[in-house]
Amino acid sequence: MSSSTNEDGAVETALPVNGIQRTFAVLRALADAPAQGMRVTQVAKSVGLTQGTTHRLLQSLVAEGMAEQDERSKLYRLGMELFSLAARAGNASDLRSLCRPALLRLCGSLGDTMFLLVRSRFDAVCVDRVDGPFPIRAFTGDIGGRVALGVGQGALAILAFLPEPEREEVIRYNVPRLREFGVYDEVYLRTEIERVRESGYAARQQGLLDGMAGLAVPVFDSAGGIVAALSVGTLTARLTEERLPTVVQMLRREAEALSRRINPFDPALRRPMHQANPAMESNQ
Repeated sequence: MSSSTNEDGAVETALPVNGIQRTFAVLRALADAPAQGMRVTQVAKSVGLTQGTTHRLLQSLVAEGMAEQDERSKLYRLGMELFSLAARAGNASDLRSLCRPALLRLCGSLGDTMFLLVRSRFDAVCVDRVDGPFPIRAFTGDIGGRVALGVGQGALAILAFLPEPEREEVIRYNVPRLREFGVYDEVYLRTEIERVRESGYAARQQGLLDGMAGLAVPVFDSAGGIVAALSVGTLTARLTEERLPTVVQMLRREAEALSRRINPFDPALRRPMHQANPAMESNQ
């Protein structure tokens, strides 16, 4: 639906002009509905149609499995068939293939080593890496390497933006694992997580690896769920206060472009490590 301004300056909502537009208007209204669903009258008011027309559209959607109606409350909500269609749409490429050009661009522009990390239960796994001219060390090492979520900037960026219940479970499980690094405890980890959530990126100009520095930004899907992190590994001398904002801006620009292309229903996102090595998940 579109909106326009009348002669009095009031905003008017234009009614959908054909059946397809009306159907999608109803679907969008259901998508914005509370979890319990909406009444016919509420949907009709939302889309600007009569109650009779809205009821017919809803019943057609129910018949196709695109919407469902609770027998007791009579409230309508989106149906599982719609989610099934979205899942089958997927992406044209897997996550690694989708992100590879971004890694190459960033490596070429920055002259530093780039990593793509994804979550694997309580760890972060490197599924791709593009090496810059400077020799560096990283917690994950080469492609296929893993590290506990919270260790290193990429793993911290992923942990920070997990849904709160998942984040809390990872913190509970990982705090004992982080103590081997000598400087981690729960207070420190939670402080770092809040810092990352506030700034939108994870950066350490003097990391746990002597002479190494890193910076990472989260990569979300188009629905806002965390799926990966773009991370740069470099020498401490190369991540100066003056250069840091430029690096952040470049990584964010690539991450935001990727996020618009990542379908949250893509089944490949459920097994992202498989893209790096088909045998990686066989023992998990």
